Amino acid sequence: MKTRITDLFGIEHPIIQGGMHYVGFAELAAAVSNAGGLGTITGLTLKTPENLAAEIARCREMTDKPFAVNLTFLPTVTSPDYPGFVRAIIEGGVPIVETAGRNPEPVLPALKDAGIKVIHKCTSVRHALKAQAIGCDAVSVDGFECGGHPGEDDIPNMILLPRAADELSIPFVASGGMADGRSLVASLALGADGINMGTRFIATQEAPVHNNVKQAILTATELDTRLVMRPLRNTERVLINPAVQRLLDKEQRLGQKLKFEDIRDEVVGIYPKVMAEGQTDAGAWSCGMVAGLIHDIPTCRELLGRIMAQAEEIMNRWI
Repeated sequence: MKTRITDLFGIEHPIIQGGMHYVGFAELAAAVSNAGGLGTITGLTLKTPENLAAEIARCREMTDKPFAVNLTFLPTVTSPDYPGFVRAIIEGGVPIVETAGRNPEPVLPALKDAGIKVIHKCTSVRHALKAQAIGCDAVSVDGFECGGHPGEDDIPNMILLPRAADELSIPFVASGGMADGRSLVASLALGADGINMGTRFIATQEAPVHNNVKQAILTATELDTRLVMRPLRNTERVLINPAVQRLLDKEQRLGQKLKFEDIRDEVVGIYPKVMAEGQTDAGAWSCGMVAGLIHDIPTCRELLGRIMAQAEEIMNRWI
């Protein structure tokens, strides 16, 4: 299948594995790319530019296909060494960068001068238009269904995707609720050029996370996620567990008086405990509503092959 996204990134299938904290390591990125999609290493998970450079080199040993690095720009007290991360990406010959969070404009000149394609994650049409205006090559449009940060507008993909198609001239992929060939065909019908999947890729053989995490996703339904940190305007969709319930109780009790310090125990330092150690009740961790559509743990090659076969069957049947 050829779309503007496959042409832009030089990939076989219009399927991207988005950056995920403590999930997007070389093993998963290479497996997705080898299966014909676009795998992504999560830059900030590696903590330092030197570690990122080593992870890029490790990924290159596992695939000769294009892969990306995610750089998320966060409001933090101590900012990561973003110039160092950008240098590691450029020197590592990475052809694609997925940016997220705050406006990536400060790093675009260096990336563009190196010939790197940039896709920016957006949760609204206005943010997507801004990304287009500053020179991003593509955007990932994240609907309300998505795991992680869905923004504050609460617009689901049935509305958000056609709105984006009406406004944008650059290619875009649909993110949030994507799991199978039905997701891909629906996204294409709504105007997208492909799909971005996160939660679905955690439940794969190659995802380097504890099996408890994969089993938690398989056990979950579409009813088992919650929105947290909304009073702080940093909304995140996470899988429900006792720690998340404590967090929600604090939010309800404190209301607009809630401060980040009040929920620190439930959100800080959680991902290594969950993803590496399998402590799935340790705190809040991102998970999409799409968990309700995930029922197995295939290899990435099996998953992408199945998605494309189902998509082609649907299109042949109805189009």
